[in-house]
Amino acid sequence: MFQLTRSVTWQALTRLRQETANDRIRDYFAADSQRFDRMSLRVGGLFLDYSKHPVSDAVLAKLIELADHSALVQRRAQMFSGDIINVTENRPVLHTALRNLGEAPVMVDGKDVMPEIRRSREQIRTFSEAVRSGEWRGHSGERIRDVVNIGIGGSDLGPNMACRALLKQRHPELNFHFVSNVDGAHIQKVLARLDPASTLFIVSTKTFSTQETLLNAKTARRWFLEGAGPDADVGAHFVAASTNKKAAMAFGVREENVFEFWAWVGGRYSMWSSIGLPIALSIGFDGFMEMLEGAYAMDQHFIKAPFGENMPVLMALIGIWHLNFMGAETQAIVPYDQALHQLPSFLQQLDMESNGKSVDIFGQPVDYKTGPIVWGQTGSNGQHAFFQLLHQGTRYVPIDFIASLKPEPGMEEHHFALLTNMLAQANAFMEGSQRGSRLDPYSCPGNRPSSVLLLDELTPRNLGALIALYEHKVFVQGVIWNINSFDQWGVELGKRIAGEISERIDEHSQDFDASTQGLLALVREHFSAPPAPGQPSQEVKPSKKKPDKASR
Repeated sequence: MFQLTRSVTWQALTRLRQETANDRIRDYFAADSQRFDRMSLRVGGLFLDYSKHPVSDAVLAKLIELADHSALVQRRAQMFSGDIINVTENRPVLHTALRNLGEAPVMVDGKDVMPEIRRSREQIRTFSEAVRSGEWRGHSGERIRDVVNIGIGGSDLGPNMACRALLKQRHPELNFHFVSNVDGAHIQKVLARLDPASTLFIVSTKTFSTQETLLNAKTARRWFLEGAGPDADVGAHFVAASTNKKAAMAFGVREENVFEFWAWVGGRYSMWSSIGLPIALSIGFDGFMEMLEGAYAMDQHFIKAPFGENMPVLMALIGIWHLNFMGAETQAIVPYDQALHQLPSFLQQLDMESNGKSVDIFGQPVDYKTGPIVWGQTGSNGQHAFFQLLHQGTRYVPIDFIASLKPEPGMEEHHFALLTNMLAQANAFMEGSQRGSRLDPYSCPGNRPSSVLLLDELTPRNLGALIALYEHKVFVQGVIWNINSFDQWGVELGKRIAGEISERIDEHSQDFDASTQGLLALVREHFSAPPAPGQPSQEVKPSKKKPDKASR
């Protein structure tokens, strides 16, 4: 059986790591005046500078050879064509089909799925236009003014991030709220500001069985009925994005308002499906389609560009160099754009849930690191928080700086300061402060790697391309590591045990370890009669006042 770490290319990269151990990035620039031009590229409205990494020409050539010798060409073709590449769940992986704008069919089990996808898009268009225009009315005839998305994980992070990133394009009479945490304080805080007569809920759950989402959805339904009256039409205020139409209808959703998607849509890749309904409601269906167009353009680049000129492939290979050869454990995402403040959380799930695996596709343990710990927050806030560790600490942390070039009207001075701060930090991480005596114990060593990713402007199209870029980067790394990037058995384990504890807290708690038993005893002391699954212990009363128009 093929073993990655014993391959000729992997061994060559190991030797190159030893040979270049004392190289400094700035010396690469001194020796090559064309380094920036050679190690940067543009795809549509995105520009990537990857020149500030400790990657020599020989290293880059071997990394590309690593991709050439992997199954990347084959797996990429299989993903786009609908073959089964999620081998543990026996499913194709077709989030790319959701944004496919070409005419060619995409076959799954001998059936072209594109007609169904186009019908789903039309359903999203019709509904979003009805709500945005005011045609869709609540049970008492009021137009919708607040939209609450209830989901978790991929059913929350993607649409939440996109709606906040594109806040400038939001419908002026609609406010958007996202509830994900099973902590009752989350939904209580949101509902306290809303009016049942003018609130629309989207219950986003693939199977309509996710514990956290259902508990929040039931709390929202009870809040609605208490405020609107027990005979009020739930179907006028609740819609669902789910593969389980029967369960959604049993909840009270009208059949025509169950926005279906498919088992081959992974949660963290689902914002391109009906899970993206909040995006279409916020920025309009045309804006949602622009996001799909941007992602589709990145898909085409990923399919067609040679590996040495392929933005997702290059980002993936540089990440592998850092993780597997340079000793990095983490990857920092630092957007210098407040609108992208939730992008690090979205990319954290995308990467860590996809590639946080310790066995290969054959179920055999791997003997190399997979999946970095992804974290970050916006700059310039980060400069005054964790940048100290990045500059002078003992951790080796690659950084992705992300920014949009176009300023807000009237905010040119702010935006110029923001961008120059980002570029100064990227330079400082590379250069350090050792310009004088190397004996100075307080100097910053420099030689810290970073990429700079610039968007011409933060538009739906460019945001779609940005998300697709990272999706493909994660996919490439998974293929080279020979792991399945599309299952998540660790997440499923936590769900299963949480369900078992909830169901067996009284009679069978002795089945658990002593620590869990002791902690459950402390929990029971505070619940004389533990609530049944799906029944919260606190009431959330409907607000009697009109919501603040500016709330979101």
